[in-house]
Amino acid sequence: MQKPILVLIFSLLSEPLWGQVPVPVLEARPETPHIDCVVPLPDQPQAKDPAMIWYDDFDGKPIDYAEGKSPLDSKVAFGRRGRSLLMHYPKGSRGIGNRKVFFGDSPAYRNKVVRPGERFDEVYWRIYVKHQYGWEGGPAKMSRATSLVNNRWAQAMIAHVWSGASPSLTLDPATGVRGARVVTRHYNDFKRLKWLGNRPVSKFPIHATSESGYWVLVESRAKLNTPGKSDGINQLWIDGRLECERRNLNFRGSYKGHGINAVFLEAYWNQGSPKTQSRWFDNFVISTKAIGPVSCPKNPVVYKTPYHGPGRPGRWELQAAGDFEGRDVVFRSKLLPPSEKTVIDKAHGAFVGSLKGKKALAPGKTYYLRVRQSSAGGVFSGWSRWHQGFRVR
Repeated sequence: MQKPILVLIFSLLSEPLWGQVPVPVLEARPETPHIDCVVPLPDQPQAKDPAMIWYDDFDGKPIDYAEGKSPLDSKVAFGRRGRSLLMHYPKGSRGIGNRKVFFGDSPAYRNKVVRPGERFDEVYWRIYVKHQYGWEGGPAKMSRATSLVNNRWAQAMIAHVWSGASPSLTLDPATGVRGARVVTRHYNDFKRLKWLGNRPVSKFPIHATSESGYWVLVESRAKLNTPGKSDGINQLWIDGRLECERRNLNFRGSYKGHGINAVFLEAYWNQGSPKTQSRWFDNFVISTKAIGPVSCPKNPVVYKTPYHGPGRPGRWELQAAGDFEGRDVVFRSKLLPPSEKTVIDKAHGAFVGSLKGKKALAPGKTYYLRVRQSSAGGVFSGWSRWHQGFRVR
């Protein structure tokens, strides 16, 4: 959470007298808010896309995962409806929660393998992540894609999405192959794995307290090298921005026996959580092509984070842009009454820039949002960064 900034405002403490000089009063600025989420369409394109390997929004009948018994939380969900996957951290614990998906040519859980018998040399996986407001610290693990080669879970390669220098994320790819032979003997055989580099880390501090309390999009990609060449790729996007990239990787040497065949969502915190807290995952997708953000209607409903600041909340503003640098601002809201919800439409603001005179956002485009909040005393926070991208159906 950001440190309060004191702002001078002028107040007359009683009925003004002729010639009376206003008395300056110090009031702290409200915390800069964020866009918590944009309400997605109920039918997301991943559900019917042939590139989709796995899709779970945790809202329908619970899916029987091969492994993972994390509870679903109906009080916290992307879009503020449905459920999400709860990852809970009692103080000092290493975390409670995980989900494991096995697919393609996986030798594990053959009776629960998705798209059995297929071969996948490239996968993308996406989740939305929300850290409890006031979150502290950085859990070591978030997710991984891997290639299992036998029933002891020996691994030809692993593409880890782990904490870097706190509070950031990083990629930490590893290979279990030498030449054409898998040398690992079991799962997480760290003595025989060869690590391929975990620098640089992401610029975005996803585990920072100041970035807690709202949903953040995290998407990863792992592409195996051509056998015998060092042309593998590992990438990480946060909120649509490419944050980490490893190229020219030798994930599997000349080994051709198995492709990528499992993706795990993880809670594990090596050192244990400094306090009792939770985070949530939602809208989990595994695909053979880039996934991106959720799809939304042309006049989407938007929720901002709750007010944190002096006294009572005042009015707030929202803007939309066609890029995450805000060069093409296409919507400016009115000063909105104290609440957490609005709609991007003509009743709540004006379409400007490349959408001047329009009544809705353009189909097929991706938009980003930013927000600022005032106190009841009229003191505004700063603007948030451009974030919470979404694609218009």
